[in-house]
Amino acid sequence: MPMPTDLPKRILIGRALRSDKLGETLLPKRIALPVFASDALSSVAYAPEEILLTLSLAGASAIHFSWQIGVVVAIVMLAVVASYRQNVHAYPSGGGDYEVATVNHGPNSGLVVASALMVDYILTVAVSTTSGVANVVSAVPSLRGHELTLSVVVVILLMGMNLRGVRESGSAFAVPTYAFMVGVIGMVVYGVVRHFGFGQEMPAESAGFHLEATAGNESLAGFAMVFLLLKAFSSGCAALTGVEAISNGVPAFRKPKSKNAATTLLMMASIAVVMFMGIIWLARLTGVQMAEEPAEQLIGAGSDYHQKTALAQISEAVFSNFTPGFYFVAAVTGLILVLAANTAFNGFPVLGSILAQDRYLPRQLHTRGDRLAFSNGIILLALAAILFIIAFDADPTRLIQLYIVGVFVSFNMSQSGMIRHWTRLLRSETDPAKRRHMQRSRAINTFGLVMTMAVLIVVLATKISHAWIAIAAMVVLFVMMKAIRRHYDRVSHELVAAEEPDDVVLPTRVHAIVLVSKLHKPALRALAYARLARAHTLEAVTVNVDPADTAALRQEWDERGIEVPLKVLDSPFREITGPVLDYVKNLRRSSPRDVVSVYIPEYVVGHWYEHLLHNQSALRLKGRLLFKPGVMVTSVPWQLESSERRKPQKAWSAPGAVRRGEPRAPKAVKSNVSASPDAPSGGEAAGSADSSKDSSQ
Repeated sequence: MPMPTDLPKRILIGRALRSDKLGETLLPKRIALPVFASDALSSVAYAPEEILLTLSLAGASAIHFSWQIGVVVAIVMLAVVASYRQNVHAYPSGGGDYEVATVNHGPNSGLVVASALMVDYILTVAVSTTSGVANVVSAVPSLRGHELTLSVVVVILLMGMNLRGVRESGSAFAVPTYAFMVGVIGMVVYGVVRHFGFGQEMPAESAGFHLEATAGNESLAGFAMVFLLLKAFSSGCAALTGVEAISNGVPAFRKPKSKNAATTLLMMASIAVVMFMGIIWLARLTGVQMAEEPAEQLIGAGSDYHQKTALAQISEAVFSNFTPGFYFVAAVTGLILVLAANTAFNGFPVLGSILAQDRYLPRQLHTRGDRLAFSNGIILLALAAILFIIAFDADPTRLIQLYIVGVFVSFNMSQSGMIRHWTRLLRSETDPAKRRHMQRSRAINTFGLVMTMAVLIVVLATKISHAWIAIAAMVVLFVMMKAIRRHYDRVSHELVAAEEPDDVVLPTRVHAIVLVSKLHKPALRALAYARLARAHTLEAVTVNVDPADTAALRQEWDERGIEVPLKVLDSPFREITGPVLDYVKNLRRSSPRDVVSVYIPEYVVGHWYEHLLHNQSALRLKGRLLFKPGVMVTSVPWQLESSERRKPQKAWSAPGAVRRGEPRAPKAVKSNVSASPDAPSGGEAAGSADSSKDSSQ
């Protein structure tokens, strides 16, 4: 029966799913496309704009290079997609670039790729949400000034959707993704019809302005112009981000997994290239002018001019005679950019689970949550993305500068790993048909490596002033994962069963101690349970905080004739934990081969506010004793009435039925003992000496 505190969780993420329902969460291609390709598809909304913004530094004379740069970016995208189609067939387990690099280059190379991918996923969420909010603000100016708040809220909503499970989030995000495809491709077709069919002019709102170069860039030529074109190309390569997500998400596809993943990759690339080149063509046709510094570069714009996004200006110009089309494109663009972060929410948790399984990340990231999603990874990704959004004030232009480094590092390591993979297989393969297939695959990966390496060199050469932040984050993650692996290896080495005598010989004796403060029911239960364990020696221990209370306890102890000896520890400064720890250490020092077993009676309360009324002595004692070798701690809980959350049910009259309405057994004979040192409890040591201060309860 669910607890009342579970109700909000069930409302937000739904009912828990059984482990055998995992197969029902696998995705068909029509759902996998929007789930895993939304990042790559949505990047066409801001990648052309980044090209125009970079070229604007040289003024209007450089803008005509935009379509040539777009063609080169499209070629690189097709090369990368062709290469990753080989990856998903060769490594379908979901490790993606990390698995390829680890298997073919070694663990350190795998960690480099993992660090790069994790930074890329975090920036995907940050860039996608802030870009989506920026497009919405372009269409709804009244929201201006609230970009940071809106971006953080969107990330939290995406986190909640993904906590409900991959299939549910994919179904929810499929409609906006397909609507974005329809909107952008429809806009391109509508623009072609208006221009070639009716000969209509479609000037953008910035077409009448004159674009001037920034100070110092008035007459770029030679090497300076080449450097600017390379920088624009590296900015346009933002369109390639998200391509690797499908190779990391192969396990989420329905069977045949590799074939479906490869088909989805091809569909994604074809659609993305059409939309990307269509937007660049429309930008030149409508005369869109984008500037890094609009107030200074756009002559004639006016001091109060607010520069809209390139896609917003294009759609406004193309649909100048059909306003609903403009608002439709603006709406679906904002949605797809926001929902593109869903790609990272599906890729990052899977990668985190694999790294946790390999002991490079905390093991909590390896397990699935109630909805069979990797909940801890989803939450971690959302928190990291929110930190980046806050740090960069939800500015997508600044975030994009950090964006491309990580993904192209993983591209290069993956393609070089695949070349080594095919070379290794060719050494042992004798079948001519299979050898031809492997040689063709190696050639494709080689071409992909050449292209991605060229892009990485350009990115590092042109964006190092911004990219160092992403590189630093990758280094921090790499060092952190190495440290986590060393910790797990050290723990495994300590815990492995060895044949040394010290590891297999039983302790000489067990010395049991029961902590008491007064003779009440919790203390008597702890004494009874300790006697049942039949330790070699057993004694009760109390701390002399108040001489009068201690004298009363000794008198009652003698009057009841309790056979367990009572030892009183002095405490001149009225401290409880210290004398107990000193006594335990003395026992261990005098008999190092003995085990000391400490029994702590404690209250279990049912309401949070009742914790404030008790002194948490059990938690303090257990926390300190936990680090003492040769000491075992046993909690003996006593449930107060408030902890009984379920009322007795009415008796059933069916023949042979259990009569649940009958009175329960007295608490004194109830046995509910937790032997874990950090078992959940009410927190107060009911039988320890410092509980005497509130013994009137």
